[in-house]
Amino acid sequence: MKYFFYFLYLIPGLLFAQVDTVEQDSTDVMYIIIEGDSIPQTAINLNEITLLHKLKFDSNEDRRRYLILRRKTIKVYPYAKLAAERLEALNERIESMERKSDKKKYTKIIQKYIEEEFSEELKKLTRTEGQILVKLIHRQTGKTTFDLIKDLRSGWRAFWFNNTARLFDISLKEEFDPLNNKEDYLIEDILQRNFQSGRLEEQQSALNFDFLELTEKWMNEKNKP
Repeated sequence: MKYFFYFLYLIPGLLFAQVDTVEQDSTDVMYIIIEGDSIPQTAINLNEITLLHKLKFDSNEDRRRYLILRRKTIKVYPYAKLAAERLEALNERIESMERKSDKKKYTKIIQKYIEEEFSEELKKLTRTEGQILVKLIHRQTGKTTFDLIKDLRSGWRAFWFNNTARLFDISLKEEFDPLNNKEDYLIEDILQRNFQSGRLEEQQSALNFDFLELTEKWMNEKNKP
C-alpha cells in the first residue's frame, strides 16, 4: 500500500553504545561487538514502527474537525489508560483472594478510590469529551463503561448511570469501533501519531484490530467514486 510501510529502527540504547565490527578468522561472517556486551552478535535487534501517511483534508472544515478531535482525544486518553490500569490491578488483587467477603470489601475500597480520583476531573469534561472517554475506556479494557459499572456495582446502578448520561447525550454502552465508525478510526489515527511522537504513553488496546488494515479500508472508502 502506497501510504504505509513498516520501518525498522535501532533500539534507543544502542544509539549511544560504541559499536565495532570484527572479522573472524574462521568464517566470512561479520560480527558486531557492542560495548558492555561480551557476546558477539551477527545482527542488532530492531524495533518495528509504522510510518503513518501524510494527513490530507478535503476542506478546511475537515481539518478543523480533526484538530478539535485531536485536542479532545489527547485530553481524555490518560483517564482511559488510568482506568484500565486500575481495573487490571483490581482484578489481579481479587483473584488472589479466597474469601468472598474480602473480595467484596476490597472492591468497595477501589470503587471509592476511583470515584474520588476521577470525579472532579471528569466534571470538567464536555459532552463530546465524555463520549470519547467512554469509547477509549472500551478500547483499553475491552468492556463498555456500562458493563464495568454493572460488574463493579449492580445492573440497576449501571442502568441509572446510563440514563443519567443520556441527559447529556452520552451513552455508557458506546463501543470503540474503528472498523465501522470513521470518527473512531480518526481517534485511533490520533493515538498512533501521538504514541510515536512520545506525547502519549502507549497502552496496548484490549481490542483486536490492525491499524494498517483499518487505514487501507478507510482510504479505499474515500477514493470510491
